[in-house]
Amino acid sequence: MGKFLDSIMGKSAPAHQDDYMELDLASYEGTASDEPASMLVKVAQISDIKDTPRVKDEVYNGNVVIVDISRLKLDKIMYERVLKDLREVANDVNGDIIGLGDQHYVIVTPMSVKISRERIGGA
Repeated sequence: MGKFLDSIMGKSAPAHQDDYMELDLASYEGTASDEPASMLVKVAQISDIKDTPRVKDEVYNGNVVIVDISRLKLDKIMYERVLKDLREVANDVNGDIIGLGDQHYVIVTPMSVKISRERIGGA
């Protein structure tokens, strides 16, 4: 499994921006880069309460956001405040929120996108 997936599943340290790899999807059949997407999956990192408005804006704009909250683990009060804000935005838009990887990541979804709590495959 890759570093990113391992960190989501709680098997290693969180991935850094340098760990992400851009994939050339244009060579795959059926990919049309000219078509606008109705929803994007964004990746964010929150290290302070001041970082939450951008994440909230993305969810209000209808995007799914995967949030790295690993830096918040050092400050329990800040961690709780940020999670409260993210829960509120998910509730406001009738979306969903779930923590992954020993709570290193949180996924926040917009309206009509729910997150299954069932794992596919694995033990």
